[in-house]
This record gives sequence, structure tokens and C-alpha cells, in this order.
Amino acid sequence: MTKSSQNTFGRYINYLKQAITGKQQDFTEGSIRKAIFMLAIPMILEMLMESTFALVDIIFVSRVSVNAVATVGLTESVITLIYAVAIGLSMAATAVVARRTGEKDHEGAAKAATQAIILGSAIAIIIGIVGIIFPKEILGLMGGESDLIEEGYGYTRILIGGNITVVLLFLINAVFRGAGDASVAMWTLVLSNGLNIILDPLFIFGWGFIPAYGVDGAAIATTIGRGTAVIAQFMILFFGWSRIKLGIKDFVIRLDVMWNLIKVSLGGIGQFLIGTSSWVFLMRIMSEFGSDVLAGYTISIRVMMFTLMPSWGMSNAAATLVGQNLGAKQPERAEISVWKTGKYNAIFMISISLIYLVFAKYIIGFFSDDSTVVEYGALSLQVITAGYVFYAYGMVIIQAFNGAGDTKTPTIVNFFCFWLFQLPVAYLAAITLDFGPVGVFTAITVTETLIAIWGIILFKKGKWKTVEV
Repeated sequence: MTKSSQNTFGRYINYLKQAITGKQQDFTEGSIRKAIFMLAIPMILEMLMESTFALVDIIFVSRVSVNAVATVGLTESVITLIYAVAIGLSMAATAVVARRTGEKDHEGAAKAATQAIILGSAIAIIIGIVGIIFPKEILGLMGGESDLIEEGYGYTRILIGGNITVVLLFLINAVFRGAGDASVAMWTLVLSNGLNIILDPLFIFGWGFIPAYGVDGAAIATTIGRGTAVIAQFMILFFGWSRIKLGIKDFVIRLDVMWNLIKVSLGGIGQFLIGTSSWVFLMRIMSEFGSDVLAGYTISIRVMMFTLMPSWGMSNAAATLVGQNLGAKQPERAEISVWKTGKYNAIFMISISLIYLVFAKYIIGFFSDDSTVVEYGALSLQVITAGYVFYAYGMVIIQAFNGAGDTKTPTIVNFFCFWLFQLPVAYLAAITLDFGPVGVFTAITVTETLIAIWGIILFKKGKWKTVEV
């Protein structure tokens, strides 16, 4: 290794330490490459931890029964609707907090944070009540068979009933990211998922005085883990261990700030409701082919999340950079940040797609020894990840719009691509033309490719640079 290489390596090791420990940085000046690195590393680690838990969780659940895995798949397809609300509000929180941070208006950032928390909590409580009262009906609507419903409705009740932990975890971490405190968000998720991984086998299989709850135990462990992390988040906010510091006096309704958040978040919520409701309908189509096929598809999605989450982490870095640099009146720097982040994301995703294409059956076989589960899980993995390079640019571009506060554009793109293209094509291919599950897998890949191409065209027009939040 040359002297120059050693210096470069040493510099990036130093950046890595700073990124993980949370040394405060001004991302509106200096090296863009360094800014991407400093934001992306904790965000990638944060998302990697989330996807690691998803894999560990499905390993434990798959040891219970095929119905248990299918229950997780059906429930999580509904939970994604809750994620849509949480992520939509989170987009608004990130965009507004990042913009205020770029303007050096820390009081304004804190006000936006409190209004997001109040709004998110109110919505989560309403959804939780529905989940507690109607878990069997929810699984039934998703096409669950009677034996699956009886075995898994407790999982659905606990996970949806305790959804406030999901919503607040998303929201408060979005506040941290918008402020540039990506490492704080990372460590709270490490706490959440670390606890989940420890508690999962204890509650699923039982240990000592803890009875074996089966698939219900996975929901109990997840809710406890997330709830603990939310408590930690509030401690960080109240004790001022981040750029954003809150007090009890801040938790009053400010209609002007809340209305601004609602306006920005409506596009984000609509955007993800469109995408995730499409995912729900795809899961409904998959349920037509039986629990084994559904279980294989569920496992493959969990495996893909292992790499999509880190990619999403890089996309979140782009959103923060766009928001803060627009706040600092530097739109060109914001644009350069997006293209560079997209390039790094594409390199990562292409590498991962090659691994999945070659080793799909071995990977799915690690989670199940059922031949049908492995066959369709591997096929799902291969077909969907063939378009990973488009996912890479698509995610970064869409998050760049959101970081600018332009949540309307991605909503329009999602509406046409998911509802008017993906769903009809998936149903036509899988059911009408009798291609079966592969029709659904192909529709997903083609749709994500279309989103990336259309997103890039719109991004180049530059209207996002003039959005006010």
C-alpha cells in the first residue's frame, strides 16, 4: 500500500469513527463525498440492523410452522399501511427539520419535531384500537385460511395494537436524521433490534418462567424492543443529547407548524399508501397460490430487505443533504449530492444482485427445507433483484424529492406506476394469463424500473429546488 493509499484509508477510518460516534458536522459546506459518507454510514448501519432483525425474526418464526411465516407475511403487508403513515409523517419531519437546520433555526426545528410527535401519536392510537378489536377480520380480509387465522391472530393483535412504538420510532429517528444526527438514530435502532433479537427466542420458544407463546412471542418481543427504544429517544430529546432539545412546555399544539407538517406529509402519506396498498394487493394475489408459496415469497422479501434497508439508508442521506443545502440556499450542491449518492448506491446494489442471482436457492434454503417454499422463494429473489440497479437510483431520486419537501411528485409517480401499471399487470400475468407467482415477481421488477426512469427525468427538470416548506 502506497503512502497516498495509507493516508486515504486512515482518513476514511477517521470519518467512520466520527460518523458512528456522532460528531456534529455542518453538511452545507466542505466535501460532498465526506458529507455523504458521514450521513450514510450510520443510516446504513441503522437500516442494516433493522433488516438483520427481520432475518433473525423469520428464522425463529419459520421454526414454528409454515402458517406462522404466512401470518407474519399477511400481517406485515397490513402493517406496511401503518408504515405508510409513519414514513409519510417522517418525510415531512425530515424535510422541515433539515430545512430549519440548514437555516440555523434550531427553535423552528424543535417546534416541527413536537408537532410531528403529537400528530403521529394520535393516529397510532386510533389504528391500535382497530388492531386490538379486529385481528381475525384483518387476516381474513388478506385471504388467510381459517387455521392460519386461529394460529396467528394474536400476532396481528399485538403488533397492530402496539403500532405506536413503530410510528414514534420512525418519526423521532426522522427528526434526528433531519437535524444531521444520523448516529443517534442508528444507536436507538441498535437498542431496539438488539433487544428484539435477544427476546425473540425467549418469547417464541419459552425460557424459565416465560411461557412459549409461539408466533405471538415474536410480536411481544418486537413491541418491547421498539417501546424501549422510544423511551430512549425521548430521553435523548429531553436531556439534549442531540441537536434537537425538547421540554414538556414544547408539547402544545401549534396549528401553524402542524398544518405545515400536514401539508408536506399528505404527499408522503399518499405516496406510501399507494405503494404499500399495492404491496397488500400483491400479497393478496400471492395468497391464491397457497401458504407454501406465500411463505417462500415472505422469506424472499425479508432477505431482500437485508439489502434494501442499507440502500434506503443511503437514500435517507440524500434527503438530509437536499433539505439542509436548500435551507442554506445551495441548490446546486444539493443536486450534486443526489447524483453522487445514486452512483454509490448503484455500485452497492449491483454487487448484491449478482449474489442473489447465483445463490438464491441456498439462501432461501437456509430458512426453510420445504421444497415449494424454497422454489418460489428463490424464484422471487432472482426475478425481483434483477432490477436492483434501477431500485438504487429510484430510491435516491424519490428521497431527494421528499427531502426537498416536494412529496407531490413521488405521489404522482407512485400512483401511475403502482396502481395503474403494477396491479393490473400483476393480476393479468399471474391470474388471467396463468403465469402464476412469476407474473407478480416480474411486475414488481418492471414497475421499479419505470419509477427510476420517470423519477430521473422529473428530477433533471429541477422544479424541486423552488419548493418552500
